[in-house]
Parts: sequence; structure tokens; C-alpha cells
Amino acid sequence: MPRADRFPPAPGYSSPAILAPGERCGPGFAGLLRVELLLALRRRSDIANPLLFFVTVLALLPIGVGPEPALLARLAPGMIWVMALLATLLSQESLFRSDFEDGSLEQLTLSPQPLYFAVLAKVAVHWLVTGLPLALLSPLLGLMLNLPAAGYGCLVLSLLLGTASLSLIGSVGAALTVALRRPGLLLALIVMPLYVPVLIFGAGAVQAAIDGYAYGVQLAVLAALLAGAAALAPLAAAGAIRISTDS
Repeated sequence: MPRADRFPPAPGYSSPAILAPGERCGPGFAGLLRVELLLALRRRSDIANPLLFFVTVLALLPIGVGPEPALLARLAPGMIWVMALLATLLSQESLFRSDFEDGSLEQLTLSPQPLYFAVLAKVAVHWLVTGLPLALLSPLLGLMLNLPAAGYGCLVLSLLLGTASLSLIGSVGAALTVALRRPGLLLALIVMPLYVPVLIFGAGAVQAAIDGYAYGVQLAVLAALLAGAAALAPLAAAGAIRISTDS
């Protein structure tokens, strides 16, 4: 059943499935953002699973490599970033899945509003319920891994920028594989090479902060990657969605 039948639309939003002839959509992006956020908050397991994965793996790390403070401090920046990347990837598969299965994704492609903004709204909500909590949890996990005090601020800033880029890049892979029954491995193969620059500069910024070096360049590169991903990734994802829904 289409999503518009299951949940009432947010104020100011008109679903493309229930528009009257000649009626124009309301404030499209704001309406989509409210609807997607409401739906995401109702799918609590999709929010909890990446966070539990992130926390559990990093909590087990001292058991696996040993509790030596110097070793944990050396591993902390890279491990936190790798686990944030994998936690984001874990949640990407469901980004468009429910919309594809209930037919609302096809309705979005028929909407008079640009599909770019629909994709951007979905990715923004994905980051709000996945990337933002990961960034806010990172200082606590850094404390568990004996991360030096100089690295906390840069860790949060780099994750705020980096996880947004990861969500945008991952949306392309999620759109390309949305019609597949088990897209997990293919999705990882598509997006992992594109994740590498974000991982390099994100972990590098935290390590530079710990070592006492300037890390503004790395954060600037992360911001540039985010700007590029925000401009290009929704366009690519929108094209992939049209192909997936037409096939």
C-alpha cells in the first residue's frame, strides 16, 4: 500500500499520489523532510542497529588488542572512523527499500517536484538519525579508547562533515541496488572506493590534532567533499532510481 495511505502527510506537504488535477505541491522539500523524519523515527530498529554496531565493536576493541593505553590511543582515530563508516554503510541498504516496496518511490518519480530534492530530503534524514548520533557518541567512545584530549573537538567536527558525505555517496549505491533482493555485497563494492577519501582525511584530521599539527586543511577537504557530494550524489541517485523503477 502506498505510504500516503499509511501515514497522514505533514502540514504543508501534498503527496504526489493524492494531488488533484492542476493542483501544485506545497513546500516540497520541507514537507518531504518532515514526512521522512516522522517515518524514520517510527522505524526504531533502523536507527538502533548502526549505533549498537558502532558502540559494540569499539567497546570490544580493548578486549581484542589489549588494554594498553598507548596502543589504544594510537588506534583510536582510525578505528572510530572505520566503525563510523561501516555503521553508515550498514544502514544504507534500507534508504530507499521500503519506498520501493510500497510503490511510493515510483510515485516520487512521477511528482512534478524534482526528484533531486526528494533524494536530498531522504539523505538528510538518514544523516540526522545515523551520522549525527554517531558523531555525538564519538567522544564517549574516544574516552573508552584513551583518545588524547586534543583530538575530541576535531573528531566530532570531522565526523559531522564526513558522515554527511558518506550518507550522500551511499545514496547512489542504494539507488542502484534498490531493485535487488540481496544488495548488501554489491552496495559495499560500489560505495567503498568512494568512501576511501573521506576516511583518509577524516582520520588524518584527528591524528593531526592529536599530534599538535594544524588540521584545518583536512577539515576543508572534508567540507569540499561534502559540497561536491551534495551537488552531485542526489542527481546520480535520482537517475539510478528512475532506472530501477522503470525496469
